[in-house]
Amino acid sequence: MANVQFDLVSPERLLASVEASEVQIPGADGDMTAMEGHAPTITTLRPGVLRVVHSGGTDEYVVSGGFAEITAKGVSVLAEQALPRGEMTQEIFNAMIADAKAAMKSAEEVFKNEPGPVDDAAKLISDMVAMGGDIGLTSN
Repeated sequence: MANVQFDLVSPERLLASVEASEVQIPGADGDMTAMEGHAPTITTLRPGVLRVVHSGGTDEYVVSGGFAEITAKGVSVLAEQALPRGEMTQEIFNAMIADAKAAMKSAEEVFKNEPGPVDDAAKLISDMVAMGGDIGLTSN
């Protein structure tokens, strides 16, 4: 099976650089799977679990947002925040939810009678809660 080069970078560190057979991406417009020969695509990420299948198994990373660039030869993900799933704790998740709620409150104050930014902030919270449920964490 053909592979693609996969790289995952967050502001803090390089999390992964591996030859992968597929990369499952939580895209803002829906989940997608990138494989060798994929049409060139750039997509924004929503909070979710990014899965990388490679010869050693499957690795999972929790991402809070960012961008993915897919080419025929590789997948590069620049995440706003990313952690290996095994490093995600309830405490970290609670902090992420609190940040999302603070962003929503700010949007409500700044963008009175402008539903777009407020709706975006509400969707972020919804996506965070769904991601937490997917990995067995609960929101307060």
